[in-house]
Amino acid sequence: HSFPTRRSSDLNGGIAMESYKACMLLDFYGNLLTPKMRHTLELYYFNDLSLAEIADSESISRQGVYDTVKRAIRTLEEYEDKLKLIDRFEKQKDDIALAISKIDNGKILEARDILSKIDAELESE
Repeated sequence: HSFPTRRSSDLNGGIAMESYKACMLLDFYGNLLTPKMRHTLELYYFNDLSLAEIADSESISRQGVYDTVKRAIRTLEEYEDKLKLIDRFEKQKDDIALAISKIDNGKILEARDILSKIDAELESE
């Protein structure tokens, strides 16, 4: 799967889906990037600077910024494809939400089973 490097418009004032995915990748794997790649992505996604603004502040071409963003996102996607940390995190979040729902509906034993499964997965990591 490939995330585009151009930002889409905000969804109801929230973070655009692409930005959310890029931020998740950066949170989970950002320290594995070169400092330049990480800094460029932080400026683009966290500080919401345009490619031109980053180019001006870093004294490089807009194309250079675009290429760095594209290469960095591709690198982060490769880490996720191999390690699946975000996939596991999202699944655990969903399982916890399901367990909470079970508790709210009085299905304590079902919730306990779900939480025990999560615990076992965490223990094996």
